[in-house]
Amino acid sequence: MNTAYVALGSNIGDRAGYLQKALKEINREQTIRIFLISSIYETEPVGFESQPYFLNMAIAIKTDDPAEHLLAKLQSIESRLDRVRNKEQNGPRTMDLDILLFNDENMEKNGLCIPHPRMHERAFVLVPMAEIAPREAIPTCKQTIEHILHLMPERLRKEVRLWKRQGQGEEFGLFEN
Repeated sequence: MNTAYVALGSNIGDRAGYLQKALKEINREQTIRIFLISSIYETEPVGFESQPYFLNMAIAIKTDDPAEHLLAKLQSIESRLDRVRNKEQNGPRTMDLDILLFNDENMEKNGLCIPHPRMHERAFVLVPMAEIAPREAIPTCKQTIEHILHLMPERLRKEVRLWKRQGQGEEFGLFEN
């Protein structure tokens, strides 16, 4: 069984609704089980800045899938949630699902780069990750999420604002009692 961390982001339409739909779609996959869910954070766009603010969160999952199959499933979910891929790498989107970490692997093949190449630079990834996995290390940095976030300039951390504190997934009907 593999452990992976996935970032979710949306900045078009019903942003919170898209996050909720993505969680339900991920959880419907037979080979994937969500076991941790961060709160939702609102952040300014990075790169292509003339667009609406994002809602971001992170989840931890267990999966039988290898990383390449997980990526294909996540991209399929993005498509089902009206994601349109265009040439603007950081452009607006209904749903963005990125594999951040996959076990302790360090790989780059077929368009998949793990750990996510810029996660250690992005407060909108590190803040929700620190909530669910503060002591998880990024293999390429050999430092924990918590430590990397602590080293980040305070102004960047403050740009990631809590939007909605999450429970344990019960509001999405994800976990069985």
